[in-house]
Amino acid sequence: MGVKAWTCASTFNYNILFLPAFPNPVPRASLNSRRREPQRQPPLLLCLGKRKLGLSSLSLILSGVSPNLSMAMSAQQELELERYIDSKEGFTLLRPSSWIKVDKAGATALFEEADKGSTNNVGVVVSPVRLNSLTEFGSPEFVVNKLIQAERRKESTKEAEVIAVAQRLGKGGLQVYEFEYKVDSTRGGMKRVFSAAFVASKKLYLLNISHSDKPENPLDTHTRTVLEQVLHSFDSAPLV
Repeated sequence: MGVKAWTCASTFNYNILFLPAFPNPVPRASLNSRRREPQRQPPLLLCLGKRKLGLSSLSLILSGVSPNLSMAMSAQQELELERYIDSKEGFTLLRPSSWIKVDKAGATALFEEADKGSTNNVGVVVSPVRLNSLTEFGSPEFVVNKLIQAERRKESTKEAEVIAVAQRLGKGGLQVYEFEYKVDSTRGGMKRVFSAAFVASKKLYLLNISHSDKPENPLDTHTRTVLEQVLHSFDSAPLV
């Protein structure tokens, strides 16, 4: 099978290639991330039992806090999650309930944070393929290398770096690849991107989560935790 490229809508900053069959089988699913460099932030697949902080106790220290902490508290209140199911295309995920669903060419589903333009978003693209499983693309590392190469070829990209690569099992043993990387672009500055992909029913499902992560206003711990929950919730759903 020849190599074919598929580029998702530019809003997602996500490129993934249709690759020829990879000769080596992918090892059994693992929930352990393989990081390229030490990070001070929590690992990609850290299982966090609590998704909310006690706002009542934190309110005791609001007086005199820094602007960054106040912004983080605001983000905690806004990023509540709710289940989204697309029975027509056959996928489901958690999504921030306050984010607005918008129509975008090339996107099967797209949610954007209000008053943030297209900087912070969760997008899904579904497209037909001739493959039966994600393993026919190759290993997660092989796929993410192709992904980053494509990202770096964009004129707007100043820097792109892989942070973490992982794989997990979805519903019915479905193979799911997960990636985390950062992009510094002339369009929106520094961003943190979480992506996931799987193949089911001869369709390729791509999830892309993009969030601003600028040095002067880095991605806070709570928001990161919520976005990881969105990432890990991406799975197949029964077709109707």
